Amino acid sequence: MTADAPPPASVPSPSPAPVPRSARHRTWLRYGLFFITAIVLVDAVAGDKGLVALLQARRQAAAIERALEQARADNDALRALARRLREDPAAIESVARRDLGWIKPGEKVFTIRDITPAR
Repeated sequence: MTADAPPPASVPSPSPAPVPRSARHRTWLRYGLFFITAIVLVDAVAGDKGLVALLQARRQAAAIERALEQARADNDALRALARRLREDPAAIESVARRDLGWIKPGEKVFTIRDITPAR
């Protein structure tokens, strides 16, 4: 045979060498570690105690803080009103006139009604 002649057709082409068993185990180990890492990351972001839950808890805490500040301001205003009502007779008179419609003896009450225009 000459060096330039093609190989005979009956010679099979060489097949790839089989993958050693330890390399297959390493491949499965890598896939398994990747899968477990993906699950841990998803749980860290979207789990019960994950990032999403943390952000939601912070929003709720901020809303509760605002409600608490509003309640404290309301309490302060009510304490100031109660102190004025205990100590200032003019405050008692003002509340009685405004809320109860009381008048002093000798005063006259005039009720003014809006009249609807005739058509």
